[in-house]
Order: sequence, then C-alpha cells, then structure tokens
Amino acid sequence: MTELDPKQMMGRWMTTALVIGGMIGAGIVLLPVSLAPLGYNAVIAWVVSGTGVLALAYALALTARQDGQGIQAYLERLLGPTIAFAITWSFWVSVWVGNAAMGVAAAGALSLALPGGLSDQSIAYLAIAMVVFLAIVNAFGARATGGTAIITVLIKILPLVGVVVIAALRGANGHPFEAIAPLPITFDNIATASAFTLFALLGFENATAPVDKVRNPNRTIPFAILAGVAFVAILYLLCTTAISLVMPVDAVMASRAPFASAIGGEWGMIPALLAAFAMAVSAFGCLSVGVMIAGELGYSMALRGDLPSVLARADRKETPIVSQVFASALAIGLILANMDQSTVGLFNFLILLGTSATLWLYVAGAIAALRTRPAPLSMAVIAVGLLFAGFAFYGAGMKADLWSIVLIAIGLAVRMVMRRLNSPAAIPPAAAPAAPRGSSA
Repeated sequence: MTELDPKQMMGRWMTTALVIGGMIGAGIVLLPVSLAPLGYNAVIAWVVSGTGVLALAYALALTARQDGQGIQAYLERLLGPTIAFAITWSFWVSVWVGNAAMGVAAAGALSLALPGGLSDQSIAYLAIAMVVFLAIVNAFGARATGGTAIITVLIKILPLVGVVVIAALRGANGHPFEAIAPLPITFDNIATASAFTLFALLGFENATAPVDKVRNPNRTIPFAILAGVAFVAILYLLCTTAISLVMPVDAVMASRAPFASAIGGEWGMIPALLAAFAMAVSAFGCLSVGVMIAGELGYSMALRGDLPSVLARADRKETPIVSQVFASALAIGLILANMDQSTVGLFNFLILLGTSATLWLYVAGAIAALRTRPAPLSMAVIAVGLLFAGFAFYGAGMKADLWSIVLIAIGLAVRMVMRRLNSPAAIPPAAAPAAPRGSSA
C-alpha cells in the first residue's frame, strides 16, 4: 500500500455523509406502510431501536477510533485475525447482497416517478446499469464517493423533512390530525415494529470499512458514526409519525409511495413526483455507498491473503477497483437471478440473511470495545447495545440466524483454501498500524 495524499482522503462531513447515505436507503421508502397499522407501538419501537442502535454505534466508535485501516484491522487487534476475518466476511457478503436489493429498489422507485412506469424486466436492467455506473464513479476514488454521498443525502432528506413540515403546519393551523391505529401496546407488537425499524437503521458501520482513506480517523470516524445515527433515528421517528398523522391508516397501507402520497395530497402532483424521484435518489445514494464498502472489505481481506490476491490491487489513489468490480459482479448476478420469478423467495431470504449477518459485526464491535476496558458508564452503554443485539437476532428469526452462522463457516473454509493457494510472495502485506494523518475535516 502507498500513502495516500490527505487531500484525496475523506474528511468529517464526507464520512458523516457516508454513514447517513448508507442508512437512508430503500428501507425507509415503504416503511410507513409496515408501521402504520402498529400505531403507537411504532413510536415506541423507534425509541427502542434508536437507543439500541446508538449504543451499538457507540461501541463500534470506541473500537474504530484507533486509526483508519478498516474494520478488519480494528477487530484483529482486539479479537484476533480469525474472528476478524469471519466478521469481515459476513459484513462483506451482507453488503453486496444488499447492493443487489438496493439496485432493484432504486430502479423501482424511479419507475414510480416515470409516466407509465417500467416493466419488471426493465427495472432489473436499470438496476444493473446503476450498479455499473456507480462502480465507474467509485473508480475515481474515495472523495468521488464521498461527494456523491453528500449530494444524494441533501436530496434524499427532502421528502422526509417535507412530511414533517406538513404535519407541523397542520398542527400550527389547528387542523385535526388523522387517528393513529388503535392497536394495543404490547411487548410482541413492539418487537414486531422494532424488527422493521432496526432494518431501516442499519448502515452506520460503513464508516469503519474504508482502508486508510479517512483523515484524522480517531476523531472523524466516531463523530461520523454517532452524529449520523442520531440524525437518522430522530428524522425517521419524526417523518414516519408525521405520515400517520396526515394520512388515514388505510390510505398509508394502500400506498406504493407513502411519502409521495402525503406530499401530493397536500401540495399537488408535481411535488409528489419530485418526492418519488428523491426517494429513488435515496436508494441510489445508498447503493453508491454500498459499492464502495463492498470493494473496501474485499480489498482488506485480500491484503491478508484471505481472498484472491488480485483483489488486493489498487490504483495510485488506493482505490481497490478490482475488488469493487468483483463485488459489483456478484450483486449483478443476484439481480439477474431475481428476474426469474421462481427465485424471488430466495432473493428475499438473502436480504434477511444479510441483515442477520450484519448483527454479528455489531456484537463483535461491542465485545471488542469491552476489551479496551472503557469507563463504567461506557460499559453500561455497550451492555445496552449487546442486549439490543440479542433482541434483534430474535426479531430476525431462527432460520436467518442459523444460516448466518453457516455463512461464516463457508467464509472460514474459503480462507483456509486461499491461505494455501496464495503464496507468501503473492500476498501484499497488510499495513501495520499507523499514526493518524492529516488535519481535521
């Protein structure tokens, strides 16, 4: 690895945009439809999920504040190389699987903004085109991805803020709100709602993936993670509650684009179409982050000889183009498989599996943070995160949880084979821990 010019690295705001851009994606587009019938259970679930995810984010921030060499390097120091690989492998698979889903979601959302829409096959081809385009954008380096993240974040939050403004204006003008669904508040109902809200809050771990591409990582990465999670959790609570207050429950459940429907009902057709376009940008921006992260994770594993050494090749900007192309090809393969309607069930299961696989990263991050012997208050926060992770595993379901373990076992088998095939001379040495570089962003 060559030392990257600090001017080509991501600063505080680009890294924060990477977190927010990875969190606000397709998950929020139809989330109000799932949450509307759950009534006040959904509001409680946002508080539960927001608190739990913020605790996990805090633990990951403690682990990642040492330097900017990526999540695998962080975990290696605290948990050992084998566990670090298993978690990174699980994270990597969840990202490129999620990229396939995000590509389809972005294309589908854009279809809603086009007159007449698109056929299922056209949506699949458009999704593939988006993956290819973003792989090209990512080839220009980390700052190109960071710049894309900032632009798409500014666009994607507009419809979310818009419905909050509509609800606020209705309250300020004394107009009555719509009735919240009267479902009783119970543990099971809160657990169901929390499963939905957790999915929408995944993605804050993206800040830990770039290998040596963040300025002042010991300050920038923790700030980006905590600020990003807090911002998104509060925004999601406000915007999903606002939709339930300005649209009847039945109307929300029947809508294919609830944010566009709420905005259109108040401000007309053109703002509704713009809102639908912004939601397409939301998924597109999330996909852009995912393409970068998948490339960085594959690159990190290849540097250590855990994947084919060709994936460890990088250009003068330290952009792992080969790894990005490989992960993008895997995502495209899943999109093509999804064109066959008989594979839809498998595709949906892979998404659930990807969510469960990400939870292992959160658990490992929390355990690693405990190994740093933090202050008692920090230990209490981390304990809350671990309890929430256990709750989240319960919500993901036994089938996905067991298969995520099988997924890790497959990764360990791949690592064993690659360690034998990769000669020591063919394996670029993983970078040793380095002192933080550059100035604050």
